[in-house]
Parts: sequence; C-alpha cells; structure tokens
Amino acid sequence: MYKVLQCGKNDFKLLRTFARKRGKFFTLFRNVICLVSCEKAYQRLLPVFRSRGVTFIADTYVSKYSEELWKLKLPVLLSSGVALLLAFCSERPNDTRLFRAAKYGNAEEIRRLSAEGFDVNVRHPLGWTALHVAAVNGNIEAVEALLKAGADPNLGDDFISAHRTGIEIGLHAIDVIMRREHEFTDILSNRASFRGFTALHYAVIIEDIDIVRALLEGGADPTIKNDSGYLPVDFSQKLPAIRDMLIKSSIEFTEMQSRKEAEERRRFPLEQRLKQQIVGQEGAITTVASTIRRKENGWIDDQHPLVFLFLGSSGIGKTELAKQLAKYLHKKKDSAFIRIDMSEYQEKHEVAKLIGAPPGYVGHDDGGQLTKRLSMFPNAVVLFDEVDKAHPDVLTVLLQLFDEGRLTDGKGKTIECKGAIFIMTSNLASDEIAQHALQLRKEAKQIRDKRLEGKIDEDDTPENITISRNFKEKIVQPVLKRHFRRDEFLGRINEIVYFLPFSHSELLQLVAKELNFWAQKALEKHKIKLVWEHSVLAILADGYDVHYGARSIKYEVERRVVNQLAAAHEQGIIGNGCIVKLGESPASESGSGSIKLWVKLKEGAEFIDIDEKKYPLP
Repeated sequence: MYKVLQCGKNDFKLLRTFARKRGKFFTLFRNVICLVSCEKAYQRLLPVFRSRGVTFIADTYVSKYSEELWKLKLPVLLSSGVALLLAFCSERPNDTRLFRAAKYGNAEEIRRLSAEGFDVNVRHPLGWTALHVAAVNGNIEAVEALLKAGADPNLGDDFISAHRTGIEIGLHAIDVIMRREHEFTDILSNRASFRGFTALHYAVIIEDIDIVRALLEGGADPTIKNDSGYLPVDFSQKLPAIRDMLIKSSIEFTEMQSRKEAEERRRFPLEQRLKQQIVGQEGAITTVASTIRRKENGWIDDQHPLVFLFLGSSGIGKTELAKQLAKYLHKKKDSAFIRIDMSEYQEKHEVAKLIGAPPGYVGHDDGGQLTKRLSMFPNAVVLFDEVDKAHPDVLTVLLQLFDEGRLTDGKGKTIECKGAIFIMTSNLASDEIAQHALQLRKEAKQIRDKRLEGKIDEDDTPENITISRNFKEKIVQPVLKRHFRRDEFLGRINEIVYFLPFSHSELLQLVAKELNFWAQKALEKHKIKLVWEHSVLAILADGYDVHYGARSIKYEVERRVVNQLAAAHEQGIIGNGCIVKLGESPASESGSGSIKLWVKLKEGAEFIDIDEKKYPLP
C-alpha cells in the first residue's frame, strides 16, 4: 500500500509558492515529491511534512549522478510509504538574476552580469530569452541594456503552449502556467502558441512604440515571421504610428539586405560556395549557379518557377547539390528544403498523397505532403527524388505546377509558388552518360599525353569535360522521351544538368574527405590520432564503382580501414593517446594493394606493426 500524504490548503499554497519562485512541484502516486531550489526552502517545508508523521530522505544540491540514483530508488521509497524530498538547484543563480532583472527593469544588474561575461542570450527552461521578458513587460531601459550587451533581437521564443511545453520538459501544465505568469508575463494566453515570436513581436503586442524603435535601431528584423506565419506588423492594425514605422523599416531592411547579399555574392560567388561542399561536378555547379544568378538579379521570367532535371548515376552529388542550394538561398531555414521521394507515388491513387485527398475521402483534413509544406514556404527548394519512378498521373500534376507556378490542393485552396525552385533527379541514361564521360576523359588524357610527351601528372591536371550537344540530342533526349512520353513536360524544364563520374583526382579528394571524417571521430570518441600515407588514398580510390558513386568510396573505407581499427580497439591493441598510421603493406604483391596499420603508443616512440603487437595496451 502506498502511504498517502494529506496536505491541507495552506500547505499546498506554501508548496506552490516555492514551486513558482524557486523550483518545481508535482504529484505522483498520491505522494508528494517536491523539487525545490535551496536549503532555506527545504528547512521551511520540512515541518509541514513532519507534522503528517512522514519519514524523509533528503539530498540537498544533488549531482546528476545522485539524481539518477534517486530515480532508481523512487519505486522502493514509495512502496515503503516514504515521501521523498529532493532539494537542489534546478537553475543557475545567474540565469535567475538575469531574467528577474529583465522583468523588473533592473538595467544596472544587466550591465553587471554582462561585465562578468554572462551570456545574455541564454534561454529560460520554458523557451524565452531575457530580451523577450524585457520587451513584453515594457522595460525600455532593460531592453537597451540587453541590446548593448549583445542580446540578439531576432531570436524567437520557443514557448508553444502550457500543455505542450509541459510535456516536452516534464512539468504539469499548471506548473508551466504558474511559472510563465510569474517569470514572464500574465497578460498573454497560456493556451496560444508563441513559438517564433521575437522581441519585436512582443513590443508590438504591448503597444510600446519606444521599445519598437529601440529594437529596430538595435538590428531587429521586421520581416521575420513567427511559426504561425505572422509578421510584427500584423499585430499593429489598430496602431497607425507603430504600423507605419514597421512598414518603413521593413522596406529599408529589405533594401539593406539586398545590398548586403549582392555584395556578398560578388565577393563570394555561388560556384565557390558550392565547390566547398561538393567534390567535382564543376559543369553541374556552373550550370545551376548561372541559372540562379539570373533569378537573383531579375533576368528571368518571374511568371514561371525554375525547373531543373539532374541526370546521373547514384551517389554522385545530385541530392547534395539541391541541399546546398537551399542553404545558400534560405540560410538555415529547415522548411525551405522540401524533399519528396517519388518512389512512394508509383500508383495512380497516390496522387492524393501529394496534393491532399478530396472531400469525403480518408485523409482530407491532413492535407497533401507537397501542398501543405509549399503553403508554409512558397519560395522553397523542392526536390522530387527519382522522378522517373512516379506514376504518369503524378507527372500531370507536376506539369501544372511547372507551367503555371500554382497548385490546387484537395480542399480547393490554390497555392502560389512561382518563386519556388523545383529539382527533379533521375537515373535515366546514367549508364550512357557515365560511359560517354569516361570516353571523353580518356581522349582528353591521350591528347595531353601526346602534347607533353607523356610527362603529365594526372593529379595536377584539371579534368573539366563537357557533354556534347550531339550526345544530348541523339542519346539522352530519346531516353527521356521514351520514358516520360510527353514533350510538354520536358519542355517546361529550364535546365537539364548532367552529373559525371568522378575523375581520379576527385576520387582522391573523396577518400581524403572520408578519412578525415573517421580521423575526427577517432580523436573525439577514442582519443586516437589517425594519420595515413599518400599511397593509401590511391589504394582506396580503386574501390570506386561508377554505379554507386561516392557511396562506394565510403563503403570501401569502412571495409578496409574502419574494420581493422574496430578490431584492434576491441582487442586492446590501440587505445587512448596512441597514434595509428595507415600505409601500404610492403609485402603486398597483388595489383590491388593492401592497407596495413602501425601504432605508436606515445610521442617519440617507434611505429609498431599492428600484426606483430599481439599484446594489449598496458
């Protein structure tokens, strides 16, 4: 039997007071478990429980380890009829000081915390920042002090609603409401979602023009929408002065951002950015970057969206290029990249999944996978992966989308998306493209060899090749027409982009990139330093399969290197602080070559063949 702890009205009032001011409080199995934040609170609460004749086990300022220990002990304690009181600090003192200073307008305290090096952008456990608190409570001096201290005016609130936030952080909704009212504000609805609200949103809501002006002067972006899609100006319909200020600032901010982006594009072109993330594919990068440049500078038909078709074998960079393009255009907005796997739309009835089921059908209220996300971000980069696997009726929907830049969902709502960029990927004609590219590289190398009398180093030679127009018209276009069977569909594609197999120098870059990945992981997880000889790159590059692209290099490294490292680590041959070197086996007589591991236990020691080191680390 569980022992029931009876608390009167005054007792609960005392508990909730401390829960609101210092800690957290909830009930479990009718036993009260009170989590408070200091020894003083513990001493004041103790008599309340003792008066009920309940035994206590207290652990003041518990560490993470002991907190986990109490979780294990909790069922035993409850079954024994013992109430548990844990007194510990659930928040750092400086956090509490900062949020309290922001709420009550103590600018001097904010400046003092900033001088001590405290992060003024730290978030409250329920999601807001100190600048949000100062703005929603109308404390202009606190707002100015926080901005001067480096507070980011464009951070969004993470608070959703009392119920959902409580579920996420493990608190009862009532506790969340009490803390929000006491530590944030009591003028806002606790049922509404405020995720994505910036300090500027809150300043407009409370109708404080001075704080709005201070935030705008401090770099606040008036064009940021909250998660529901509302701008700060949308909350100022009854406030003409604030509304006019925001409209003017939005225009000025947009113009300033356009000038900054234009200058940034001049200094750091898109081609250069993409080449930092993608190995090879210079022709594909140049084609995409040139088209995007026309769009950014207004040299394009803005009545139709941009449409690309990426052709090439698997694992060659088609999807990665689409992702990097979305990052370039929309920075770190996750909703700006929409990926649709077209292999899920092989049946005729699955068109409804794309645009939403019509009225009366199952799933009508859920919306379509494409239309729902496009309505949230009409300028997104949309990737239709493996479009050749989709049913022809799906292509009919895409034709309307590409031709008119709009799409009508199952509810009859039209989504305008002329500013979106649509990218389709396909493996059609991938074998023909690969063979043609390999033949072109072979011919180009023969020409260079003859010109330089065979003294050329392939690794140091650029290997840019171009697919000929004759090949595109005679080989690729017939394959596309046979599959899609619709000239009007192919006619809406702005650019067909060809992805070619990797050259030898590009394969060496891929191998080095993969080895660097595992070297970093070995250092972070196992404190093992991994180095390699240059000849290792060529040996691993021989594992390249043109049909699987970069994935074949990844698997080759895992098979021939990572497997050896894992086995040696399991046997205790390599471990914390040692250096492992990869090299070509001197005893190898086969043409493929083999990779050996040598280990150095400490700096200054000699490398030892790992096969000869049969004993574990001391």
